[in-house]
Amino acid sequence: MKNLYNISLILSLIFVLTGCSEEKVTNYYEEGGGVPTQISDFQVTPTPGGGIITYDIPDDPNLLYVKAVYEIQPDVFREAKSSVFKDTLKLVGFGDTDSHDVQIYSVGRNEMTSEAVSVTFNPLTPPVKSIFETLSLTATFGGVEVAFKNDSQADVALVTLIDSTGTMWEPTNTFYTAAKEGVFAARGFEAEEYNFGVLVRDRWNNKSDTLFETLTPLYEELIPKADFRSVILPNDAPGQASYPLSRVWDGNLGYSGYASNRSQPMPQWVTIDLGARYILSRFKLFSFGNEHTYLDGGVKSFEIWGSLDPDPDGSYDSWELLGSFEAFKPSGLPDGQYTAEDFRYASILGDDFTFDSVDTPVRFIRFKTLEDFGGGGLVTISELTFWGQPID
Repeated sequence: MKNLYNISLILSLIFVLTGCSEEKVTNYYEEGGGVPTQISDFQVTPTPGGGIITYDIPDDPNLLYVKAVYEIQPDVFREAKSSVFKDTLKLVGFGDTDSHDVQIYSVGRNEMTSEAVSVTFNPLTPPVKSIFETLSLTATFGGVEVAFKNDSQADVALVTLIDSTGTMWEPTNTFYTAAKEGVFAARGFEAEEYNFGVLVRDRWNNKSDTLFETLTPLYEELIPKADFRSVILPNDAPGQASYPLSRVWDGNLGYSGYASNRSQPMPQWVTIDLGARYILSRFKLFSFGNEHTYLDGGVKSFEIWGSLDPDPDGSYDSWELLGSFEAFKPSGLPDGQYTAEDFRYASILGDDFTFDSVDTPVRFIRFKTLEDFGGGGLVTISELTFWGQPID
């Protein structure tokens, strides 16, 4: 027993002494190898606002990665890096088609850097300029409407400006998008003459020229919701008990709203009594929470019909089509995907639509869903808001 005790004591002392000794620092960098070999046989393919550099990877075990350093604006530099397993560098952020110098370096595992290999190229027309050429600025209800095309589907901001003092331009609205084309509006203006402008900006703060127009917004009023009522006609799609139609005008966004019960095939429709007669100009559709924004239950395509005195049999004989619409997604992503900006647009700001017919007096609205994003027959709407002119 005494011998076992002595052996245990000796082992414990060895463990303590070993633990108290200075910990060895492991160096993960190669100490040898010298300066890494430069790349060779490189080619540059210009792209809109950038370029793609391809090259031969040198047979050098010390090489860790390749980087490019370039200036996109005066004193504004960017770096592009590519590991030893790739032969491509992507350059982005140029706002013109001028000649630009790029310095390319090989970086070793020992952190040593080669001499630069220089390349000069001219980017293709950047998106801020190509999109600017497609812009149009026209008067619409309560403001101005901007139409654009974005063939490269670049992430850009469309900035609407107003000359409110006669000497100073101020931004009034910024619309973020990567969609291939679209229309958006800046609203909240009286029906009087204003000087408006619009420009394109990218994430590197490159800006286009500014398109200027002197325009007078069309007159409209917000339709009060206090007198809205649900109308249940034959073949209408009543909402679930917890999500009745009346929730689409209660002013609560998010998870408050209407939801059908999937019991009826598409198309599905609901009927709303506005409480008075109006000539409608536009409306906003607010989507129903995260689960139904551009997803299952989210309204994808729909029609709005109007009537002064609908037939109680539920037929469409006494209704007039006011417009056919498609949900807009600023990111341009495929179905089933969306960004934070998409959610903000659809659920917080509201998807903004202008009626095709703006001279038809109506009191009753029929919202007819043709397709939802999930394809499962569920229709959800958080809120509907209308604008127009009352008829005495």
